[in-house]
Amino acid sequence: MMKLDGVVAFVVTAEAGSISAASRRLGLAKSVVSERLAELERTLGTTLVQRSTRKLSLTNGGRSFLPRAQRILREVEEASSELAARSGKLAGPLRISAPVGFGNLHLGPALGRFLRDYPEIDLSLELDDNFVDAASGGFDAVLRHGAIGDGRLIARRLASSRRLLVASPGYLDECGIPTTLAELERHRGILYSNRASDWRFATASGWSVIRPRAGLRVNSGMLMREAATEGLGIALLPTFFIHEALANGTLTQIDIGQQAEGAELFLTYPKDHGASAKIRAFGDSLRRTFGSPPYWEKIPGI
Repeated sequence: MMKLDGVVAFVVTAEAGSISAASRRLGLAKSVVSERLAELERTLGTTLVQRSTRKLSLTNGGRSFLPRAQRILREVEEASSELAARSGKLAGPLRISAPVGFGNLHLGPALGRFLRDYPEIDLSLELDDNFVDAASGGFDAVLRHGAIGDGRLIARRLASSRRLLVASPGYLDECGIPTTLAELERHRGILYSNRASDWRFATASGWSVIRPRAGLRVNSGMLMREAATEGLGIALLPTFFIHEALANGTLTQIDIGQQAEGAELFLTYPKDHGASAKIRAFGDSLRRTFGSPPYWEKIPGI
């Protein structure tokens, strides 16, 4: 009979890329993971994983079995979650990915509240600014800000954020305050390197994309905020990065009479996974912590 712990060992090994990485993720010795995997192969009568000293790869049988094995584990986890929810208690693992900057700034209190409400949940959070595939990355759900555009995913909106043009008072004293899109384009910009057309503004004729001279390109919103504070140029950032800097005056909002494209925060998960009771509880908890409108939108005078 096929044992569930062998299926777990196979799926985690396939997703992690090695038995060593799988053992770390599962909190088990490499020998235990390897033996469970070997036992599953004996039960199925086929080799699932091709092992070598350099790398690990799936055989044709392993590639065929993987989506079915993942579905088995999802069904077991969802059934367990539903039973726990009916009894008023949620328990078990929940693996989440989130962007680094947003996670560092806002997820500490949110996770504290969630785990106080559901102490039996074993939560794992990984912060990563690279694209994380919620459909095949081994996570139960992924927090993202910005457009989703992936038909494999369900996206649950958690909160919104305006995106504001900001600069330091010193930069504006030295270089002047732009009041139109044309003037803005002549300034130094601190640009987010992962979006080619990041500065989009709503005008009477539709969206207008501005491409200022790049003073700095970087893939970190937090570093963009610090660069703007240091007077390196103008940045267009979500309020969840800059609400405190605007409140204490280290950054100043620039008003050019046009509204920039906003940012939305979503909790995404695969359609074929479905929203388990734990994912729903996690999303509900985040929304309660962030508020409606979220607390980072409540900036005095802005």
